[in-house]
Amino acid sequence: MEFMRSAMFVPGHRQRFIDKALAGLPCDVFMLDLEDGVPPQEKADGRVLTGESLARPRVGRTLRDVRINALASPWFDPDIDAVVRPGLDGLVLPKVDTLEEIQEIDRQVLAKEGEKGVALGSVRYIVAIESPRGLLNAPAIAAGSSRVAALMFGAEDYGHELGLPVKRESEASELIFARSTMVNAAAAAHVQALDGVWPDIQDATGLDRDPCRAGAWASRASR
Repeated sequence: MEFMRSAMFVPGHRQRFIDKALAGLPCDVFMLDLEDGVPPQEKADGRVLTGESLARPRVGRTLRDVRINALASPWFDPDIDAVVRPGLDGLVLPKVDTLEEIQEIDRQVLAKEGEKGVALGSVRYIVAIESPRGLLNAPAIAAGSSRVAALMFGAEDYGHELGLPVKRESEASELIFARSTMVNAAAAAHVQALDGVWPDIQDATGLDRDPCRAGAWASRASR
């Protein structure tokens, strides 16, 4: 599986952002977003734009993944129906809490691959761990499907469940346990670990230091 050094979220309901990204921006993977970056009233239009964009000829080697809505949401079924099609490399799965969710998604994606003429088993997953429950189940989730290419830490939603402040202080010590657990879960399953975003765009010093503290996230064990 491809090693991802850089990933860019692209709002799936904004044609000009999709056009700019797919024109050849240097990035390892585009995450065309149908989840948090798209308001509920615009999800249907975003689904159409994102699905259509996957049919475009590729420029460069950037992977095209789509962040769909969570399995429990009313948008999951129409999302996978629209985007599991030729041209899709992977799905970014948000808010995964249990192994059973991965197994159910596997069943549905396999059926869509067969229906849409996509090579069976070719759609890979980046699985977002965004809650304490998901964190405790991360080892089983990471090993739960051969499609899992990476675990991604959803630090903002995770912190919200624990009542943590949005602003990161000092070494973000309140997240050390979660980040370390994610690294170990990913390494044990031989998948990549992707750290959370740096939320304070005004704090360039913090942004510069944070990747150094998360250096272990850049390592990879081969499946």
